[in-house]
Amino acid sequence: MKKFKKALVLLLSALMVFSIIGCGKTQKSGKGAFKPGTYTGEGEGIHGKIQVEVTVDENKITAVKVLKHDETPGVSDLALKKIPEDIVKYQSIGVDTIAGATVSSKGVLEAVKKALEKAGANIKDLEKKPEKDKASLKKIEKNVDVVVIGGGGSGLAAAVTAHQNGAKVLVLEKMPKVGGNTIISGAAYNAVDPKRQAKAGVEDSVDKHYTQTYEGGDKVAKPEMVRTFVENAYPGIEWLESMGMQFKDDIFTVLGALWPRSHKPVKPLGTGYIETYMNYIEKNKADIEIMVNSKATELIVENGKVVGVKAEGADDEIVAKASKGVVMATGGFAANVEMRNKYNKMWSDLTNIKTTNHVGPTGDGIFMAEKAGANLVGMEHIQLLPMGDPKTGSLSGNIEQGVENRIFVNKDGNRFVDEGARRDVMTKALFEQKDASMWVILDKHSYPTGDTKNNFNESIDELVKAGRAYKADTLEDLAKQIGANPDNLKNAVAEFNKSVETKAKDKFGRTLYKDKIDTAPFYAGARVPTAHHTMGGIEINPSAQVLDKNGKVIRGLYAAGETTGGIHGSNRLGGNALADTVVFGRIAGKSAAEGK
Repeated sequence: MKKFKKALVLLLSALMVFSIIGCGKTQKSGKGAFKPGTYTGEGEGIHGKIQVEVTVDENKITAVKVLKHDETPGVSDLALKKIPEDIVKYQSIGVDTIAGATVSSKGVLEAVKKALEKAGANIKDLEKKPEKDKASLKKIEKNVDVVVIGGGGSGLAAAVTAHQNGAKVLVLEKMPKVGGNTIISGAAYNAVDPKRQAKAGVEDSVDKHYTQTYEGGDKVAKPEMVRTFVENAYPGIEWLESMGMQFKDDIFTVLGALWPRSHKPVKPLGTGYIETYMNYIEKNKADIEIMVNSKATELIVENGKVVGVKAEGADDEIVAKASKGVVMATGGFAANVEMRNKYNKMWSDLTNIKTTNHVGPTGDGIFMAEKAGANLVGMEHIQLLPMGDPKTGSLSGNIEQGVENRIFVNKDGNRFVDEGARRDVMTKALFEQKDASMWVILDKHSYPTGDTKNNFNESIDELVKAGRAYKADTLEDLAKQIGANPDNLKNAVAEFNKSVETKAKDKFGRTLYKDKIDTAPFYAGARVPTAHHTMGGIEINPSAQVLDKNGKVIRGLYAAGETTGGIHGSNRLGGNALADTVVFGRIAGKSAAEGK
């Protein structure tokens, strides 16, 4: 296994071309299924066209190459490698997409489909999902101190901490790579940080963070959980920095954070977190094993204690015994439409609402824990953001850099909400606008140069070129480009600029300001509501021990991250999720290692 950091650097330095020759169990294509030859096709990736080359003989697909792409290194790499491999292996384009790189995966599949159409293939047959041959699965047994289910931010934090407390650890990750939602996140981390905040003239306190988190969730969270969270947020940053992770010195306010205490990593997206964990794991791989493509299916319970996990791998069945404890860190259920609709009480039907999440968070861990007796809390609390990409629902393409320097306008060019409000408040207001669509408006203060990047490692010039953002030297021209009323847009900006001068609360209740929107070029980016975070889940105590329906500890079972409930209440503050993964990931790992 190559070091994660080294691999990321190499991937950032060059485009990747993969040539994969098939092996393994395949679907039967049939004689004369293809017109032999080599064909090309293109699909739409997240940053433009993905071009592939597909080679077939009369009966099968023999090779797939990704020729050209502009996808994000370190995020889309596995999709560009594994999707072609699986297509050849299974002779199918019905293979699974890759977590965290869904758009890139679909782009490759679309391109291969178009190439195969040229080869005269029966596309309907090739779109069938390949089946596993269960009879050929190998039986694998593992015996460790701690099993962690889930290789996202909270799971890897738990794994590292468990090892730091003397445990031998196994991580089971159902997707083909680790990272979860953390690696594709905007990576903002909330913590009271006097040193950094003082430089910006920001006064803050742990009590203030507690109050805003508790009241921002309508006081339905468990107070002791909120207190544990806010008190351990900054120590979490110190812990990450002790392992080599770097944060920028500037503090900002991420969407819905309510206060400037958000930290931004130096590395793009959430790659800094995952790289930090994986570097540690690589150095200690004798005692920490990660098994990807390994979906946990059942907790093993003996005499009322959780002692292990059953899982299914790509080619094996796994029984993993844990002498000290099992940590559930499988994320939430924002990617499970049926589950969202089952528990939803706050929003209208969520069936057609896209999500910022990768495909993995489908509530698996919640189901397993509940079957083992765990109590679930706050399942009806589902967070929608007003910041989804209109096509994909993802956070990518979002042009905002922070709350203070931008406004939201509807299709008519009018402001309609306090842009520094709670996320649910902003999203409800957006649903009331025409087509539930808005424009984020800002200027050169947010993008001093065209190569300045957003929080998702995309430069503003790239976004404009791709038609995902609009640029103009005047507000009149910008309004024309986005189809808004020029007078309305100019008035909206003028009113905002007056408030920047006075710092007074405006008619929408806004209080967060920094720079005026008065310097060309001006920019606009479209956004829609999207499912982002599920605040409900497995109930835990401050030691991250899972509780049953009577409030008693289920021995041997711990949980952390978005799979838990009771920490954020009815609404999660922006920037609290990454801190949550670190704080309770660490607590769960330590508690499990101690067999607490």
